[in-house]
Amino acid sequence: MPMLTVPYCGAPPTPLDLASAWNLDPWLLGVFALATLPLWSMRSSMAGQADRRRWYALSLVVLFVAFVSPLCALSSALFSARVVHHLLLISVAAPLLALAFPAGRAASGARLPWLVLIHVATVWVWHAPAPYAAALSSNVLYWIMEASLLGTAALVWRDLLARQTPALRGGLAHLAIIALMGLLGALITFAPVPLYAHHFLTTEAFGLTALEDQQLAGMIMWVPAIVPNLIAALIRLRQFVEGERALGMASR
Repeated sequence: MPMLTVPYCGAPPTPLDLASAWNLDPWLLGVFALATLPLWSMRSSMAGQADRRRWYALSLVVLFVAFVSPLCALSSALFSARVVHHLLLISVAAPLLALAFPAGRAASGARLPWLVLIHVATVWVWHAPAPYAAALSSNVLYWIMEASLLGTAALVWRDLLARQTPALRGGLAHLAIIALMGLLGALITFAPVPLYAHHFLTTEAFGLTALEDQQLAGMIMWVPAIVPNLIAALIRLRQFVEGERALGMASR
């Protein structure tokens, strides 16, 4: 069924309207204003505070692009733009937040498999047609979707980036995310019919059929989305190999 309700980001824009389709919701802008307050508490000369402040500032920029820039409006028209929007949350903003607010000393990676499972399940649920349609028909569900995607991703990345997390465990967690996200992307890409009713009538203005837009979204989730995890996995696996080599040399 075609779109019956206007989603949070507004009615689907036309290409001519897109440049001016900024989301100036005063409540959202107020939240961003409040979110800048931690930047002032990170101004101390303590070691690492400058880096944490930088990571946090960058995460706010990414979130501003996702929710305030015309990308938000474009995601009302194109499912592929929605996927880009979500990937900014889970693959860019989340690791930046994890760097800004690293895991405490108690983090050991033991909970990492459960965090990965919860996060991937969250991504799969919200990209299923029925929950996705529900999120676009209710502002409350929309923000639950966005908060759960960003929140679970940030928790996963905190443990993935924690020094206490064993290199092999971290590397395998990255590979699990890559495999499961890639599978979801492949299923979306090769679906024979358009699945997302909200976009049945909103893609033609951008020169795409609903199915072509869906295929583009699947390819974005399948290929570019894995790059942050792939790079991190290779770094972690290299750390594991170097650690094993060092142990081997020490035992001689």
